[in-house]
Amino acid sequence: MKDVIKTLSPDDSQALTRAHQRLEHASLAARLSGVVGTPIEVALKLLPGSWYQRLHGLAETGVSRALETAISGLHGGGRYLSEDRHYKVLGACTGAMGGAFGLPGLVLELPVSTTLMLRSIADIAHSEGEDLATVEARLACMEVFALGGRTTLDDAADTGYYGVRLMIGMEVTAATRHVLARGLEDPAAPVLARLVSAVASRLQVPLSQKAAAMAVPAVGAATAATLNVIFMQHFQDMARGHFVLRRLERSYGKDTIRAAYAGLSADRAA
Repeated sequence: MKDVIKTLSPDDSQALTRAHQRLEHASLAARLSGVVGTPIEVALKLLPGSWYQRLHGLAETGVSRALETAISGLHGGGRYLSEDRHYKVLGACTGAMGGAFGLPGLVLELPVSTTLMLRSIADIAHSEGEDLATVEARLACMEVFALGGRTTLDDAADTGYYGVRLMIGMEVTAATRHVLARGLEDPAAPVLARLVSAVASRLQVPLSQKAAAMAVPAVGAATAATLNVIFMQHFQDMARGHFVLRRLERSYGKDTIRAAYAGLSADRAA
């Protein structure tokens, strides 16, 4: 790994290390637990059983709307500033409004917060040199929602960033080809539906954790606003790590960066 790292400039080597820390050390559950004062594993038991199926539906709806926005609403000619704090403030406002109604408020708040997260992700992508005029870059923004939802199966299989990216990559590639050929004339096309399902199945993990935190007794609008800021921060961290790696891959090649990343993972495990 050290030999591979030597091929990177000092700045890029540091950027790679920070990206690895963001992507492999992020713990949304721990952050949420710190706010509500209850372990998320305990809070999950407070969720009504009917909500688990509902959360899956919410995740699919949010991802579907984000996909439509990514394809038709993002572009390369806008002004992108990567103002993370701006989106956190907006996220806090939507969280406060949703939190005032408890768990049912999540139904109203999620589509808005998902779109805000996508816009923030796109800003970060642009700041790392992505050309948002291309469909490939726009769908790379969608990958972030999948990267933000690690599962217990991932932990058991020791699936890191590149493992998750590989799993979702085939669906992204197929969707890219479909959109380039036909545009978004059929949002329910099977190839797009598969991408939505694949991303939503992973987004459901952090979404369940957020819902569990909101289910803790005495969580009000103010705390819900804070939970939304943490939720936004989590996906901003994922986006920053993801697009830094993509930038480095464009400069040094995918194999070089993947080898260096694997070396950092090995050092962490040692």
